Amino acid sequence: MTDRSLVSRRTLLAAIGATALPLPAHAVAPALALYAGGYNREGGRGLVPLSYRPDTETWTAAAPVAAAPDASFGVRHPRLGLHYLVQEGEAGMVSVFRTSGDRWTRVAHVSSGGADPCHVALDRTGTALAIANYSSGSVALIRLDPATGLPAGEAQVRAHQGRGPVADRQASAHAHWVGFTPDNRWLWAVDLGADRIFAHPFADGKLGPAKAVLRAEPGSGPRHLALHPSLPFAYLVNELSNTITTLHIAADAVLHPIATHSTLPANFTAKSQAGAIAIDAAGAHLYASNRGADSIAVYAIGRDGALTATQHIACGGRWPRHIRLLQSEARLLVANQHSGTIDSFTVAADGRLTPHGPGTTAPGVAFVGLRD
Repeated sequence: MTDRSLVSRRTLLAAIGATALPLPAHAVAPALALYAGGYNREGGRGLVPLSYRPDTETWTAAAPVAAAPDASFGVRHPRLGLHYLVQEGEAGMVSVFRTSGDRWTRVAHVSSGGADPCHVALDRTGTALAIANYSSGSVALIRLDPATGLPAGEAQVRAHQGRGPVADRQASAHAHWVGFTPDNRWLWAVDLGADRIFAHPFADGKLGPAKAVLRAEPGSGPRHLALHPSLPFAYLVNELSNTITTLHIAADAVLHPIATHSTLPANFTAKSQAGAIAIDAAGAHLYASNRGADSIAVYAIGRDGALTATQHIACGGRWPRHIRLLQSEARLLVANQHSGTIDSFTVAADGRLTPHGPGTTAPGVAFVGLRD
């Protein structure tokens, strides 16, 4: 991201933002502290700290953090403020960072226990970190020191088994997402290669053997799961079939499919892969991205958990890998990996999206995180 590109965008969008979202003369909206993680092989230079003013669509970037290459996903410790970032590669790693302003200091660097880690999650107590190792088809668990949040010992690894009918993507298991159940008794693991969601018992800081709690439609390639904030439902985005499946959460982490919806715009027939999924804090709207169709699908969520499609809108760039909802600011940010941009949208009260400006450049971007 060059200074010249930032200045040009800033100058243009200050006028646009002021017109679209007028503020009282005395009001000054605070800047949000964000960061972009992405792939060095696609032009990235490590993690990039960002400052974002939603009212004027003003973006500034600090110096890249070279100690965080290929950081495609991360999570922040809610109590200790540490950031845990995966480093995708054959020898997968997880880095732990402490921040002070735009300065990121790596305080730990440990093995993920497999190849190409792509997702991480903290348990409900903040004392265990789960990792999805995509190419290895495994999940790993790293215990964290309760006082410091730093890794305590090597990763415990549990391998998945299974395959699907899509030969070039499902020849073996490929763990793509991990997350703990609300009661913290199970670790869910979404496996694209096996067409399964597995659940591992979680107790005393250890994982038990996996059991299949959902057998997805063959060849659908389940990718990520999003939990409703108040209802016993989860929503599964399926990469290969470009669909979302509504799931009812039953006892012992079992998931029952209820309905499946396409994420693609009507009459779209070219190749596409579903990507990210997000639900707003009220549990009223759901968003999913399509890579290839390069669009965002918007759904209303009923009181019974049912989805109703309300909008398909172009994502503003190419290959929307991740989406970040900014609730208080009524914004949705899209990390467009192949165009190397972060594009922003205004979120209306009914959940519908409107482009808010060209956003900013971020080569190889795969993920937009919150620093604080």
